[in-house]
Amino acid sequence: MHRIIRQLRVTTSTIANRNSGAVASFQSECEPINYHGTVGKFRGISTTKRFLESARGEENEIIFKSPLPKEELPNVSLADYMFSRFDRFGDKVALVDDDAGTTYRYSELEDKVRKIGSFLYRNGFRKNDVLCYFGTNNPEFSLLLLGCASVGVILTTANPAYTTGELQRHIEHSGASVLVTVIPLIPKIQDLAIKTVIVLGEADGYQPFSNMLVDDGTCFPTDVSIDPKLDVCIMPYSSGTTGLPKGVMLTHSNVVGNLRQFKRATITTQEDTNFAVLPFYHIYGMAPIMLGSLQDGAKLVTTPGFDPEGFLKAIIKHNVSQLHLVPPIILFLARHPVVDKFDLSKLRTIISAAAPLGEALSNEFNEKRKQSILQGYGLTETSPVVTIDQHPSTIGSIGPLIPNTEAKFLNPDTGKSVGRNEVGELCVRGPQNMKGYHNNEKATKDMIDDDGWLHTGDIGYMRDDDRIVISDRLKELIKYKGLQVAPAELEDIIHNHPSVQDVAVIGVPDDRAGEIPRAYVVLKPNTDVKPYDIISYVDGKVSDYKKLRGGVEFLTEIPKSPSGKILRRFLKGQS
Repeated sequence: MHRIIRQLRVTTSTIANRNSGAVASFQSECEPINYHGTVGKFRGISTTKRFLESARGEENEIIFKSPLPKEELPNVSLADYMFSRFDRFGDKVALVDDDAGTTYRYSELEDKVRKIGSFLYRNGFRKNDVLCYFGTNNPEFSLLLLGCASVGVILTTANPAYTTGELQRHIEHSGASVLVTVIPLIPKIQDLAIKTVIVLGEADGYQPFSNMLVDDGTCFPTDVSIDPKLDVCIMPYSSGTTGLPKGVMLTHSNVVGNLRQFKRATITTQEDTNFAVLPFYHIYGMAPIMLGSLQDGAKLVTTPGFDPEGFLKAIIKHNVSQLHLVPPIILFLARHPVVDKFDLSKLRTIISAAAPLGEALSNEFNEKRKQSILQGYGLTETSPVVTIDQHPSTIGSIGPLIPNTEAKFLNPDTGKSVGRNEVGELCVRGPQNMKGYHNNEKATKDMIDDDGWLHTGDIGYMRDDDRIVISDRLKELIKYKGLQVAPAELEDIIHNHPSVQDVAVIGVPDDRAGEIPRAYVVLKPNTDVKPYDIISYVDGKVSDYKKLRGGVEFLTEIPKSPSGKILRRFLKGQS
């Protein structure tokens, strides 16, 4: 069905004159509408007028603009942008490692970042080379990311839960020639085929990360020319709306632009302390949480992983005032009795994103903890922020579009844009939209059309108050505790089982995790296989979060379209 919709979009849009350079040249024309403060009240504009303004678009499409004032976006590299911000905060503490106790001050960040850039250049790294980080959260990751960005090196990040095989595939696909990792993950990289491994800490046989920080800086290049709009800065991986994980090419302008958009839509001050419990390898942890905190002079406390009681103790110890979370942690805070022992009253802002947060859980948290939660929405492919709610929060919505961002909703049956309170697939356009997928032009064209619209695969609608509601998904991607699980990846593994004739994998609802993977399997004739045999087969080949927690069901046939596409909606209907 999704492919049919895409074909319909192409057919209808060829009637109009197209600008083939729309993705590269697009500049949002978001107009100020007298947005008053940060309390979420829109003054001086009626619903009718907003609708008429929104309806102006190419070929009479109904296009919604951000209600927030347009933000002027600097055309600079990520490193130069962050250096300009660091200068404002002097000797204030910037980064704290809750586990090791290490601290870095804003006044020393640029010097250490340039030393890392010098080290990379001294060791043969040049613009557009790729370095892979495979590790947990720590302050040094911030320095590494900016060190790479300062000399035009592309940083790609791999999930520390990956098996050796999954990591090898990531490295080969991304083209990374150097891996930076942490000591606990060394067992996973010992059989890895990669040229160089650098380790945070001391480990026999590996170059220590500390060598980067003691470089004398003399090799920092002065002739690296970075084009912010064209040159890739970071390359996290995402499954998009379908298929195997793909390298998402985010340019310097994508990242810097989204940081400025995010800054305009939220309030972070030098007095704030943010606790980075969500992983930096994920774009949510890397950009809004890590870089977003540092651009505004907040203190950022890192932790290598989520430990329930340690998480709560750190909030008290560091006087944490801001938290970015995902629904499973919201559920923990709402229901676990240990939380009652801790005073969380100093928390000023809690933002939930990466996966849908239900109204019931939002209300439960509000009533139990006497605090509201702001929801945000985005994709890896949008750097990542598209929307974020404002105070006072509007339960059930993901908030308004951030500045310089447009949206439209396409009817899944007709492919035509629809108006307010009408359901359709959310499409977004703005400076945060990715450059494309690494070495995958087809997937890029499937995701971003010729007019620059990125098709999210999420179903929702625009409310009268300019807030967006996400109600369903077209895309196949499974979200387990905010982590992406690609059905195609699991199907490929199960297809290799000697007793399997055919297979389809879908996500089924789960109160705690959001969704869990379930496999529907057609067995070959005269085979005697039980569901647990398939589950065990998959368990040994994937990361923990990809396991078939939804079980295995046997069918005589997998429902498919005439073109051979799996009709997952029929499977979801009987799950």
